[in-house]
Amino acid sequence: MAVITISREMGTGAYRIAEELAKRLKYTLVDGTRIIANASKYAISPEMLQMVDEKPPSYITAEERKRAAALTAIELILLDFVRKGDVVLYGRGGQDLLKGCGNVLRLRFTAGFEERVERFAEREWIDPDLARSLIRRSDHQRGGFVHFYFDRNWSDPLGYDLTFNMSRLSEETVIENIITTIKDPVFKESEKGAIELIDNMILMKKIEMALLNSAALDYRPFKIVAAKGKVLVSGYLTSEEEKRSAIKIVESVKGVKSVDADINVVNYKAYKEHT
Repeated sequence: MAVITISREMGTGAYRIAEELAKRLKYTLVDGTRIIANASKYAISPEMLQMVDEKPPSYITAEERKRAAALTAIELILLDFVRKGDVVLYGRGGQDLLKGCGNVLRLRFTAGFEERVERFAEREWIDPDLARSLIRRSDHQRGGFVHFYFDRNWSDPLGYDLTFNMSRLSEETVIENIITTIKDPVFKESEKGAIELIDNMILMKKIEMALLNSAALDYRPFKIVAAKGKVLVSGYLTSEEEKRSAIKIVESVKGVKSVDADINVVNYKAYKEHT
């Protein structure tokens, strides 16, 4: 159940490579189209997906928490495919979402800025100045998403196993290199225990989504740890009533067998009013 994750700068041609890899390896390509096709499982609209996809989340207002829940739904869709195995995850922070999974090959695609502009403008039939603006915005959003959501520098080479400079390398060279690498026995050997790790991730994301969707909580992200149905949640809420509600929500999630709650009640609203 090998997994390939692709992190890319706009205009590098990474999508064509992802398509060809999926075709040659007979893997499932999980891209934006496939995510939209599976969004109904989590009652997420295509419009909401477009609004939150690869963008830094916020948790202040109820509406922002709904958007954060939609982002969590995207991760659940990714994890559902990962559990089946033999997938190419295109973007969406897959390399960081699957941190700790040894059967994952993490790829990064980059190229010179002006070359990316030329390639993107030609592909989309748009003015180069518009292409520059769109690429700058895309780089900013994707970098901000990884930094905020996963607390990592998007361009840090240590977050990837292979980085390809598409200003220098041909697509065929890159594809052959990746196919050779993914067949390394180390990825097969690392599959042991991967299913259990992914199941734990899925349960944690389902809990996070349930908490974010609750109108009863002024919720901020908890630390959630799950292992074989045993769940530890820790964080802060504003009242004992919210704490009881949060614990009930966690207990109601399918797959949860027991809950250990380390939730502190802090009246930070009152604190803010007196500062």
